[in-house]
Amino acid sequence: MAVMACLLGVALAAQNVAAAETGLIDPVTDDDLLNPSPDEWLMFRGNYANWGYSELDQINVENVHQLELAWSFSLTEGPIESTPLVRGDVMFVPGPADVLHAIDARTGESIWTYRREWPDDFTGGGQGILSAQVNRSVALYGDSLYATTGDARLLRINASTGQIIWDVSTDNYNQTTHTTGPIVVGGKVISGRNCGPALVGGCYVMAHDAEDGRELWRFYLIPRAGEAGFDTWGDLPYEKRRHVGAWHTGSYDPETDLIYWGTSVPAPAAEIIRGTRGQPMLYSNSTLALRPDTGELAWYFQHLPRDNWDLDHPFERILVDIPLEPDPQAATSINPSISFGEQRRVLTGIPGKNGIVWTLDRETGEFLWSRPTVSQNVISEITPETGAVRLNEETIPSFHEESYGLVCPSAAGGRNWPSAAYSPRTQAIYAPLTNTCMYPEIATLDPQPSDLYGLAFNVVTTPEARSFGTLHAVSVKTATTLWQHDDPVGMMSTLATAGDLVFAGTTNRRFRAHDARTGEVLWEKMLNAPVTGFPVSYAIDGEQYIAIAVGGGDLLSGLLNLFAGVQVPAGSPVLYVFRLAREDRPSVAIAPAPTTTVERFELPSPVDPSITCASVAAEDAERGAVLYRDQCTSCHGPGLNGGPNGVALTGSFFASRWQDRHSDDLVEMTQQRMPPGGEGSLSRHDATALVGHVLRTAGVETRDTTDAGRLCFP
Repeated sequence: MAVMACLLGVALAAQNVAAAETGLIDPVTDDDLLNPSPDEWLMFRGNYANWGYSELDQINVENVHQLELAWSFSLTEGPIESTPLVRGDVMFVPGPADVLHAIDARTGESIWTYRREWPDDFTGGGQGILSAQVNRSVALYGDSLYATTGDARLLRINASTGQIIWDVSTDNYNQTTHTTGPIVVGGKVISGRNCGPALVGGCYVMAHDAEDGRELWRFYLIPRAGEAGFDTWGDLPYEKRRHVGAWHTGSYDPETDLIYWGTSVPAPAAEIIRGTRGQPMLYSNSTLALRPDTGELAWYFQHLPRDNWDLDHPFERILVDIPLEPDPQAATSINPSISFGEQRRVLTGIPGKNGIVWTLDRETGEFLWSRPTVSQNVISEITPETGAVRLNEETIPSFHEESYGLVCPSAAGGRNWPSAAYSPRTQAIYAPLTNTCMYPEIATLDPQPSDLYGLAFNVVTTPEARSFGTLHAVSVKTATTLWQHDDPVGMMSTLATAGDLVFAGTTNRRFRAHDARTGEVLWEKMLNAPVTGFPVSYAIDGEQYIAIAVGGGDLLSGLLNLFAGVQVPAGSPVLYVFRLAREDRPSVAIAPAPTTTVERFELPSPVDPSITCASVAAEDAERGAVLYRDQCTSCHGPGLNGGPNGVALTGSFFASRWQDRHSDDLVEMTQQRMPPGGEGSLSRHDATALVGHVLRTAGVETRDTTDAGRLCFP
C-alpha cells in the first residue's frame, strides 16, 4: 500500500509539472472578462453585470425534460455554497474551508486539489467557524486563480498546478473573514469581507495588484475622522463604531468605469443600545459606486438607514440598459422626473433582506423606482423624488424595555445570499424569496462584542403568507410581477438561460427548470441534499452542461427547513453536472437519498408544577460551553442571544416556550433537530451537556449532579 501511494504521488507530481509546462488553461485576459464566451463561466455570476445568465440555448423549454446526469464529483465535507468556474474544458470548484478543486469538465475526473491549513488559534473571524468555512466563489485572471480565505488571506494560485504563487494578509484573522471571493478589474483584485464586532471601524472593500499582491487601496465602510459621513454616527465614539461589512461580490460597468458594492449592518442592532438614535450611519445598507483605479467614492445610495433589525443589503447589484416603463400599479414609488420609455443605464435587483426591488441610475445613483416583493413593515414610505426612506417608528424601540412587536421580514430574509438571475430575453429578474417575520427582543443593556447584534430575533413564518418560499419573476422594465412560483420550503439561487429556462433549487433537495416566461416546472430532480450552490452553464465541443453543487449542512438551508417544518438530511457535498440524454451513450443514475420529511417538532405539554425544577451539573455545563462554542455559535450567537441564522436560547421568548416543560424534552429536541441540516449527529451525552450550558446561562441553579425535572426560568 505504501509503495502504491508513493507511486501515485510521483504520478500526480509529474502530472502537475507537465501542466505547469503546457498550461492547463489559456490565460484569461481582460477582454475575456469583459466579453465572456457563452461556452465558459469565468466569474461568480457569469459576467461583470451579475446577471447569472447563460447565452447557451441547446437546452431549452422543448427538450429540458431530457436532461440527465453526465457526472458527479464528491466535494470536501462542510457547508456548500459554491460557484463552479469553467475555462476551456477545466472546471474550478471552491469547497468548504478553503479547499479548491480543478476538475475535467467533460468527465468529472480530478486534476488537482488545494487544501489550506488554518492557524491553530483561528476562531472564525468573529463570525464563527461554520461561517468561515463558506466559500462561494473564486476569480480567474491570467494563468491564476484568486481566492479570499476564511482566515483573512488573499491567495494567488497557479491554475495549472494548484500551487500558491503568493499569499497576503487582509487583516486580523480572528476579527475578519471572507465568505465570497473577489472580482478582477483591469489587473486589480477587488474584494469585500465581513468583520466581527470586535473590529473597530468596520469593514472595507480593497484592491490588490494581481501580479504581486500589493495592496493598492482600501475604502472603509465606516467613515473615519475627517472623512465625509463621519458625523452620521452622531456622538458615538469611533471605537464603538463596528461591523458594517461587504460580504457579497460586486459588479463592474466598463461604460462608467465604476464598481458597485453593497454593504451590511452595524452592530449591535438596536439603536437605543448602540447609541446612534436617529442617525443614518453611513455607509451601512448602501450601494457604493467606487472608481476601480483609486477606490474613490463616486456616489452612494443608502437603502435602509438606522438599521435596527439586521436587515443587510450586501447582495448582487444587476446592471442593465433598458427603457423605463414602471407601472404605477406595481411600483410603489416612481421618480416623477422619469420620461416614460426613456433608455437608461440602471442598477437594479433586490439588494437587501427586506425584499424591496430598487432601480437606480448607475451613472449618478439617482433613484428611479422601487417596489416590495415580500411582506415588510420597517419602511413606511420611499420618497418618489429622491428615494429617501421614512421608517416605521413602531418597529424601533424607544426605550430598553419596549417590545419591537412583529417585524417583517426577519433577519433571515425576505431574501438572503441565494442569488437572483436576470434574463435579457424577458427583461426580468428571478429572485428566491422567503416569507419570515420575527419578534425581536433586546438581549443586553450593556452590549459587548461577544453579543454581536444584541438581539433575540425569535423568527416566525409570515402571518397569512400563501407559501413559505417563493420564486418571484419581476420585470425590470415595468416593475410588474410576471409570475410567482410558491413552495412549502426555502428557495435557493437561480440561473437564467437563452433557452428561456430558469434553473433553481430548494432546501428540500429539488433542482428544477422553470419556463422563464410562465414559471411552469418543466423538469425536476431530487438530489441527495439541499440545493445550496449557485447553478452555472457551460459548453464543450458544442454540448451544453448545467452544473450545481449541493449539501454539507450550510446554515441557511437548515434554518429555513426548520422554520418550514421539514427535516432534510444535510447530505454529503456533491457537484452534479447534467446534459441532454443521447441514445448512443448510457445514462448515469443519481444515487437515491432517503426521504426524511417529518412534521415540525411540537412542544410537549407542561409537566406537573409540583415536580422539582431541573438542576445542572457543573461538569456538563462546562463541557456544553465548549460544544456550544464549536457547533452552535454561528447560528445562536456567542451569548445565546440568537442571530439571523438561529433563535435565541435565552430571554423571555425562549422561557415562554419552555417554562414548566421537562428538561428531558429539551435534550430530546436538541438531539433530534440540531444542528439544522445535521440532525441526529449529536449524542445524547453531548445534547445533555449543551442543554446544561443553555440552562446555566439562563440562570438555572448549578449543582454537582444533574437532575431531570421541570424547567424553571428566573
